Amino acid sequence: MATTVLDHALINHKLSIMRDKNTNTIVFKENLDEIAMLMAYEVTKDLPLVEYPIETPICKTVGKKLAKQIILVPILRAGIGLVDGFRRIIPSAKVGHIGLQRDEETLQPIEYYAKFPKGIEDAIVIVVDPMLATGGSASATITSLKKRGAKNIHLVCLLAAPEGVAVIEKEHPDVNLTLAALDDKLNSKGYIVPGLGDAGDRLFGTD
Repeated sequence: MATTVLDHALINHKLSIMRDKNTNTIVFKENLDEIAMLMAYEVTKDLPLVEYPIETPICKTVGKKLAKQIILVPILRAGIGLVDGFRRIIPSAKVGHIGLQRDEETLQPIEYYAKFPKGIEDAIVIVVDPMLATGGSASATITSLKKRGAKNIHLVCLLAAPEGVAVIEKEHPDVNLTLAALDDKLNSKGYIVPGLGDAGDRLFGTD
């Protein structure tokens, strides 16, 4: 497994706008879309390709296309916010969804909704969620995907706490993790510090 933190000037600029508590929902979503596009570019740069014959206006040559289907899996609900940016870069990507809620007694994530496109066994699956805090939901999502046959899984998050990264590295050492930024820690309420607050609330205007 490889954990990559993208040190990109535009991502850092836009992420700072998102962190600002005075940024409204519209600007928050605009910057999330733009960061998602930049992250999609980075995450997909080494995907496998296959060659095929094409003909330009000048001559015959060899073209290249993606070797595998890409399936995006946002973790409901905040993960939906990263889908638009990714699909602008990868319009052919299919989208699955998974929803998790915390069991009040065990405090473990429980799956309440899951629907995925066919062919997940052979696809490149990119799980997207803005925040990797404790790592519980992301780890449970990856486990669920593996049970359904997924083998090539990437996890892409906007922000992460070291605690969440440690969980993914321990429980899913075969999964590549890409972050826009690695923050300092979790606070006593489980929020990433300095973070940007609750991504879902800021994205959808709820609190």
